[in-house]
Amino acid sequence: MPGMRTVITMTGEIRTMVLLALEDAVKELIQVMAADLIPEVGSNIVYALPQARDKEDVAAVQGRIVRLGNSPHPVGPVDFGASDHVARIVLTVMKFDPEVRSAANIRYSPEIIGIIEDLLLETCSFDRENEPPGTRTMDWGVAFCCRTGVPDVIFDRGALGKEPMIRIVAEHPAEVVAIIGRISTRIRMVPEKRE
Repeated sequence: MPGMRTVITMTGEIRTMVLLALEDAVKELIQVMAADLIPEVGSNIVYALPQARDKEDVAAVQGRIVRLGNSPHPVGPVDFGASDHVARIVLTVMKFDPEVRSAANIRYSPEIIGIIEDLLLETCSFDRENEPPGTRTMDWGVAFCCRTGVPDVIFDRGALGKEPMIRIVAEHPAEVVAIIGRISTRIRMVPEKRE
């Protein structure tokens, strides 16, 4: 069936384009990202296929991006199904705006939120304490923040046993990397207060 073969070929081409775009973004990210932005659990950056339905439709860095010395370091290559946490973020966002197909997580601090606000990025936060029983935090928290439109940044201040986190979302991973690069430039200029 020639029509079916064309669909399969196009699907393969789209998957390849998503992987290549994410690989390029990761190469750029490790050049521009301040290691101070990597949370304890590590960072990841994802890029979903159009009409993604589950984490197998979302490309990410295998094993996440960790801090190695004073630099970000991807543990493995990019592949589909390599993220659960950040993939769920983008899958939830896509229910509100299917064009927003990329996301990354970075470390939370009041100083980093201050930089984000100075950059005039639209932010929204949620409180994990208000999470309804029987829901998953990312699904509920991200949906809570997207009710009136998808912001650039979604964050929470953590909870018992849960690290606070900042999540950046955009249509393309290059845009996510550009935002992280701008935050990194600012964080390098102003030494962060340590507790």
